[in-house]
Amino acid sequence: MTLFFILLGGVLAYFIGSIPTAVWYGKAYFGIDIREHGSGNAGATNTFRVMGKRAGIIVMLADVLKGWTATSYALFLYYLDVETYPNIIYYKLAFGILAVIGHIFPIFEKFKGGKGVATLLGMVLAIHIWVALLCLGIFIIVFLTSKYVSLGSMLATLAFPVLLLTPRFNMNEPLVIVFGFTMFLVVVITHQKNIVRLLHGEESKTRLKLKR
Repeated sequence: MTLFFILLGGVLAYFIGSIPTAVWYGKAYFGIDIREHGSGNAGATNTFRVMGKRAGIIVMLADVLKGWTATSYALFLYYLDVETYPNIIYYKLAFGILAVIGHIFPIFEKFKGGKGVATLLGMVLAIHIWVALLCLGIFIIVFLTSKYVSLGSMLATLAFPVLLLTPRFNMNEPLVIVFGFTMFLVVVITHQKNIVRLLHGEESKTRLKLKR
């Protein structure tokens, strides 16, 4: 039964992450496939650019919720006496990663999804809310000053493991630190084209549309 609940959590995490919020929202309310417009990415940033602020906020919050929900499922393993509380952090990492993978490679949309940053934010909110909020603050500051979502996303992702290394936030969990730097590398890989455009001064700046 223990293995059943663990496997169930993994499957649910991936399927929750696979919910293509931007794609389904675009088709339902705008009659478009977001992947055929703007940058072609099925994420919140492209939704802001193509469908406006309201749609972008809805998609972003939904993607954050996906990561938080999938990661938080690990707590049920503790409440059901499947695992001890100190081990829950490992399941949070596993389920959260599966949700991010689901967002990037969604089974519902032929494995063509977004870059996973919003879902990753939801994941880290469930792991360490205060550090996650600081990272969100870093993203907002970088975005407001540069208008580059990609730059803000990468710096905020890097800030997570760096902050956890400080005495103020040290969780005494080396695996979480390794996870943080690994996720930073994943974000860098998924933003390769953005990095090239940033280096050449060709990256598109995001200015939020006010249309509904």
